[in-house]
Amino acid sequence: MTPTQQGLLVLVVTVVVFLSGAPVAFALGAISIVFLVLFHGLDSLRAVAETFYAGLNDFTLVSIPMFIMMGAAIGTSPAGKDLYEALDRWLYRVPGGLVISNIGACALFAALTGSSPATCAAIGKMGIPEMRKRGYPDEIATGSICAGGTLGILIPPSITFILYGIATETSIGRLFLAGVMPGLLLTTLFILYTLIYIWMQGFRPYAAGFRYSWKEKFESVPKVAPFLFIVGGVLYVLYGGVATPSEAAGVGAALCVVLAVIIYRMWRPRDWWAILRDTTRESVMILMIIAAAVLFGYMLTSLYLTQTLAQGIAAMQLNRWVLMGMINLFLLVCGCFIPPAAIILMTAPILLPIITGAGFDPVWFGVIVTINMEIGLITPPVGLNLFVVNAIAPDVPTRTVLLGSVPYVLCMVVGIVILSLVPEIATWLPDTMMGQIKR
Repeated sequence: MTPTQQGLLVLVVTVVVFLSGAPVAFALGAISIVFLVLFHGLDSLRAVAETFYAGLNDFTLVSIPMFIMMGAAIGTSPAGKDLYEALDRWLYRVPGGLVISNIGACALFAALTGSSPATCAAIGKMGIPEMRKRGYPDEIATGSICAGGTLGILIPPSITFILYGIATETSIGRLFLAGVMPGLLLTTLFILYTLIYIWMQGFRPYAAGFRYSWKEKFESVPKVAPFLFIVGGVLYVLYGGVATPSEAAGVGAALCVVLAVIIYRMWRPRDWWAILRDTTRESVMILMIIAAAVLFGYMLTSLYLTQTLAQGIAAMQLNRWVLMGMINLFLLVCGCFIPPAAIILMTAPILLPIITGAGFDPVWFGVIVTINMEIGLITPPVGLNLFVVNAIAPDVPTRTVLLGSVPYVLCMVVGIVILSLVPEIATWLPDTMMGQIKR
């Protein structure tokens, strides 16, 4: 059997297994072991345990549970509610101010958690009922939360960037910096669409004479400000060369837990148990996927599949932008069926030599990959944010949520086009703060 035939067989089996609903880590591990034994015999099993362990034997991975704990401490506390209320009091006079407040709160909360579902749940629990109570259409109320939640994996600190950096040996500090401007770009696009939509609808959620006093505006800030200072501090030590990502994440997680206890009086054991439970569950899931994906990559390489694919694409001599368009389409399709962590760990090592050979910056490409993963989070059948919103507002039909999300998906596509035309939006900040690298 030729490498091409083997590759097609692996592709078909992988798609079928994922569509069956099998857990990602176990599916990747089982597929890898079966094809290694099938084509290399039982002797190939000697490398399985060593490869699986090697996938986790990386000190950088310590930052993942730390950032997850940072998000769990904030997500378990009422910080998301306070952040949302603070923005609402400052933006209430803007057309669609409540929706914009939710999007802004998602962007800020994304900088605190690094997780899309956590951002969606924390802001959505308060935002969706409040928007619906004030008469906003269900489409805009649910769609804006779905889209705003996706910013959790783009605005640093981002677990997705950590995984991409590990998979491609790209600087995580550069990736974090590269996500700042595109994150602001997408937030701006979301807000512009919301302003246009609300303006065209002629909708006003408040009475004409309604006002928040300056006292009411400022009294909502003190509870949220310390968390934002922590994020600023974590990013400063990362980009200032003071500490490694793992060290910065550890200190950030500890400070967030302390603040949650001090500000929100989370003294009860069940509050701590919720933080530790959520951290352990999500961390183990991601680390298992990482180890299984490394084994999957070893299987692809040992069967000469990745090399064959790269050679085949190089032989086609496609225009670099046609190639990038095909890669984006491939990532979009994958995002509809597979979680972001699995896609990045499986595809990034394969795509990296292809995109670098075509002259693309791997840091810029990491941002493009992440935005594609964002789109996958709000498209069926495996859009995690759709499930989160359905749990928050079960009486809103899924079709309504999808219709409300579609315009924001188009905003993300526009964002990819803008980043393709002006890649400096992603590369300028890391080049300025960390110095240019030879490309």
